[in-house]
Amino acid sequence: MADRKQKPNLKFDPVREAALQALVLIEQGQQTDEAISSVSEGKEFRPLDNRFIMQLVNGTVKMRRRIDHEIKFYLARPSKDLPLLLQNIIRLGYFQLRFTDRIPDAAAVNESVNLAHHLLDKRRANLVNAVLRASIREPGKVAFCSAKDNPTKYLADYYSYPDFFVKYALREFGFEDTESLLKYYNQSPHVTYRVNYLLAKPEEVLELLDANDVTYSVGKFLPEFIHIESGGLPLEEELIKSGKVFIQDEAAGLATRLLNPRPGSAVVDLTAAPGGKATHIAIKMRNKGRVTAIDKSNKRLELLVENCKRLGIKIIAPIISDMNMFEGGLFDRVLLDPPCTGWGTAGKHSDLRWAKTSEDTKTLINIQTKMNDHAAKLVKPGGVLVYSTCTIIRDENDQIIEEFIIRNKQFEIDSAAEFFPEGIVNSRGFVRTYPTVDKLDGAFCARLRRKTE
Repeated sequence: MADRKQKPNLKFDPVREAALQALVLIEQGQQTDEAISSVSEGKEFRPLDNRFIMQLVNGTVKMRRRIDHEIKFYLARPSKDLPLLLQNIIRLGYFQLRFTDRIPDAAAVNESVNLAHHLLDKRRANLVNAVLRASIREPGKVAFCSAKDNPTKYLADYYSYPDFFVKYALREFGFEDTESLLKYYNQSPHVTYRVNYLLAKPEEVLELLDANDVTYSVGKFLPEFIHIESGGLPLEEELIKSGKVFIQDEAAGLATRLLNPRPGSAVVDLTAAPGGKATHIAIKMRNKGRVTAIDKSNKRLELLVENCKRLGIKIIAPIISDMNMFEGGLFDRVLLDPPCTGWGTAGKHSDLRWAKTSEDTKTLINIQTKMNDHAAKLVKPGGVLVYSTCTIIRDENDQIIEEFIIRNKQFEIDSAAEFFPEGIVNSRGFVRTYPTVDKLDGAFCARLRRKTE
């Protein structure tokens, strides 16, 4: 970057500069949340500024492939790679022009040009100006390949996804359902509040939301979940910081319902931090019994401890360990939420689509298989093991369980039909949710019971 001391009189928007810096960090390998936190640290941004940064960063990252595709139609030398910083200034400006409806075109162009002047030089600022203004003058210049002749490339370019995921979705769901899924993941996500029964009742939280004109809907399958439809984090002080609610998607709560933990029982969550499922389990147990929370990250376990304090939970015992090395005895209930490709949450994690590769699935299947076999050793006779993921990739879900049952004859599938309606339980008794069908994150969970004989 150019020496800022040489350009003291240039005006630029520090909020957009922070968003730009985050885009560069993400392309260099940082996760979105980490990048945004890094560029915002020490800055006196208002809550409105922080929301704007998140909108710009998440949107630009999600739509990166389509933006790059369209930008080429306005470049004199489209085949030439642009320097990283210049490319992201143009991406950021282009996103504001094409994919937001409250930012005036003049502001999007001028602020992008100002950033280029501030961080680069006049020549490249002129290039930014030329590309963005040309896109306003000639929006019809952009073209895409035929959806009929090349459906993978069309969908990947238009909706901004890697080819391998689009190919998988086309094989699994067909063209129309794949297009619906890709569209859904490109929408701005909303948060969901999980009511903490230890400190509040759902009706109390709903009354507070009503009194503050917050638009919401109650959970489709779990009544303690409230989907916030008006955006943002309403009543953050009164609800989140007080511990009355915890932010978690309803799909993530399905595994806890399937585990069906009882007060006074012994439960282990083998990949527990930062505590979404572990705290849900403890609340279901009414703070009676013991939840052993395993994670190999001390930093993430510290977050779990903080969450427990805020939520008033006293029965979670955190243990730093690789779950494959943990041998803490037998448990009534065992929850395994292994690393997965996360394709059920692609709408909420903007960098996921660019961070994952087709090889990740193969690697993760081996990890998931090993972890599931070890988890089985911790289940008491008559006890339950729940395997849960946040991906819609079948090889990481159904296939893992079918092969597990073949290897582990002492276990049997315990159908989820007792706990959930038919709509999300398949013929094998597994729970599956799809974003376009259930309006939740994509998730999978299976309940496995260890035989007593």
